[in-house]
Amino acid sequence: MEAILDKNQLPRHVAIIMDGNGRWAKSRNLPRAEGHRRGALAARAAVEECLALGIAELTLYAFSRENWSRPAEEVNFLFRLLVEFINKELSALETQGVRLMVIGEEEGLPGYARKALTLARERTVGNSRMILNLALNYSGREEIARACRLYMESGAPAAACDCASLTGYLYTAGRPDPDLVIRTSGEKRISNFLLFQTAYSELYFCDTLWPDFSAADLHKALHDYAGRIRRFGGLTKH
Repeated sequence: MEAILDKNQLPRHVAIIMDGNGRWAKSRNLPRAEGHRRGALAARAAVEECLALGIAELTLYAFSRENWSRPAEEVNFLFRLLVEFINKELSALETQGVRLMVIGEEEGLPGYARKALTLARERTVGNSRMILNLALNYSGREEIARACRLYMESGAPAAACDCASLTGYLYTAGRPDPDLVIRTSGEKRISNFLLFQTAYSELYFCDTLWPDFSAADLHKALHDYAGRIRRFGGLTKH
């Protein structure tokens, strides 16, 4: 593994599109469920490594609005796995200072999953060492449309609507945009993820399938990020 970067070179907020569970399972002649289970272990490892490095916020794209088109059996397994993950890791999240938050339309989630998420949020609400966002039933386009609806419902004049105004109605209101977005499995697209927030994020794509994504892979992404010169509409930032 490469040497750990200076803390000043690390991104404050990392977002990950966890892709490749199904292909990982298929390549090993295993059921897709096993790919998802191994993917959950990779997610746990990513949380632990980001925490160890001092990264302030991590967002994991766990379930998109489009994922409802998958077979019902697979969808049900994913949410059971989510609840299993929360039940196993909640005590550790509490003691390690991790605050769990959710972005997405929670109303559409199964009741048992909403109950587990509510409990996890309540028990970690006072934590400040790291924020862990789970993007569930999430759509970047729908988030922007929702923000517009909420703005209009607030009674504010349409002429006053600007990017700063809409930011306050996003799921991520009050929190920093991702500095770095990582996507695994060789795909090179955003897939409707944090469309508003990633306007100036650095993008990193790797061929590793998500269940195989390790601390070493994360460090490669962070070293790549550290070598970028960030540009914000003409301004640059190292």
